[in-house]
Amino acid sequence: MYDLLLFNIGQLLLPASTSRPLKGEEMKHLQVIEKAAMAVKDGKVAWIGQSEEGEKLEAISYLDVQGKVVSPGLVDPHTHFVFGGSRENELALKQAGVPYLDILASGGGILSTVQSTRNSTEEELFLKSSFHLERIISYGVTTVEGKSGYGLDRETELKQLKVMKKLQEKYPIRIVSTFLGPHAVPPEFKGKSDLFLEEMISMLEEIKEHSLADYVDIFCETGVFTVEQSKAFLEAGKKLGFGMKIHADEIDSLGGTELAVKVRATSADHLVAASEEGIKQLGKSDTVAVLLPGTTFYLGKEQYAKARKMIDTGVAVALATDFNPGSCVTENLQMIMSLAALKLNMSAEEIWNAVTVNAAFAIGKEDVAGTLTTGAQADFVVWEIPNYQYLPYHFGVNHVHSVYIAGEKVRRKKYEL
Repeated sequence: MYDLLLFNIGQLLLPASTSRPLKGEEMKHLQVIEKAAMAVKDGKVAWIGQSEEGEKLEAISYLDVQGKVVSPGLVDPHTHFVFGGSRENELALKQAGVPYLDILASGGGILSTVQSTRNSTEEELFLKSSFHLERIISYGVTTVEGKSGYGLDRETELKQLKVMKKLQEKYPIRIVSTFLGPHAVPPEFKGKSDLFLEEMISMLEEIKEHSLADYVDIFCETGVFTVEQSKAFLEAGKKLGFGMKIHADEIDSLGGTELAVKVRATSADHLVAASEEGIKQLGKSDTVAVLLPGTTFYLGKEQYAKARKMIDTGVAVALATDFNPGSCVTENLQMIMSLAALKLNMSAEEIWNAVTVNAAFAIGKEDVAGTLTTGAQADFVVWEIPNYQYLPYHFGVNHVHSVYIAGEKVRRKKYEL
């Protein structure tokens, strides 16, 4: 006797990998079962087959999907959803052509968010982040990574991480927490980035002791942290058992991509300016390239990450929103899927693999997320679309019919998913 039986599934998407993420040509293949059925027991996928077979099985509850598409829950492997305040006032400045550095000099930009986050209580951050997290779930995401990085001091960075831990206790969505203390150099450490990095490294033992983060991350970029500084920080985290991620080569080709491969980081993110050599090295590694086309779109940049070059070179590519209050203000991973088709020239099959199995590998959750193989946790989405190609094609709306985590339908405060 099964707990739940889904039948009359128009298309059941079954992205899967083995011991590593899908790379290159492998990303072009997506297993799809037409007229499918799926059974759930004890929160896990217990059986998959044809609908006519499934209708003969016994279950406590039955769900006629009526020809809709069913996929694994989406995985968003790069967000900054815990922060204070907002920066809508800066949009008019950007439209007027005011340079970001001028906005920063007047107390805006990331410094504005840092100040708002420092001024917010833990309860205020919890309530605000709950709103964003519920919206993330509403778009079909069942596993999400969240970063700190808007404190830039011990007290506030810990506050952000504690909020994520409390959110994990309240919500069924799986949250992977990342310590991004070295997200920028705060004004009080201007010209003293080495000293600030020491301060961030000194926090690692406390973060580990209280299980506040799974990964460490650093912004390796011109005017922020060098390749050498990034290496020192990541290796300090690695010694304590943290996974490693890196904001690399977003604006300038500094060698952050190559560093990610060298230290065997789980992922290298952004990569808009990744060098030919960096892409080549990525293709020979299992480090996942997490691409963030929403950020390029929002900032009005012309150059997007070279997704086609990466995939053709054998790189494992994942997609993420990079949801944050300054450079990509959206929780909608479906919109990112459309941008991947329109701006990165990725196929529908590559896109689905990039937001499921490869995104799970990008945050070390490949054993519990991004797939619907028998025995996996039953995190899945029922989509109001006729086929899987339709979602990237029809952009800017929410195609979710319902979201299930561990076989249970997710409900929100204001409306039912």
